[in-house]
Amino acid sequence: QVQLVESGGGLVQAGGSLRLSCVASGHSLSKYAMAWFRQAPGKEREFVAVISWNGGVTEYSDSVKGRFSISRDNVKNAEYLQMNSLKPEDTAVYYCAAVFRPNNWSHSGEYEYWGQGTQVTVSS
Repeated sequence: QVQLVESGGGLVQAGGSLRLSCVASGHSLSKYAMAWFRQAPGKEREFVAVISWNGGVTEYSDSVKGRFSISRDNVKNAEYLQMNSLKPEDTAVYYCAAVFRPNNWSHSGEYEYWGQGTQVTVSS
């Protein structure tokens, strides 16, 4: 059974930075695309960023492009999200997810494995 565990969330002032981590156990995800989604209160879960299995391709939502950076370490079975220039509207629970050969990697329904989420709160 695959488990994804996120960490690194917290409270930060606007303009600050956080680095989220997601470590997988139970199965190697080295051949899986891995992504980050987020969900703010009262809103639907939304795509943030994705990285291909070998790290060769990354995609970002327009709202985070240029501020966030996704990376992975297949030896550690982990992915990361470096978040810079944080804004209050980035406040949400952030989830990591993994999928094998997605057709549409911005669509949450395609993802097979999910973490429990980590809260990110950005104060103004």
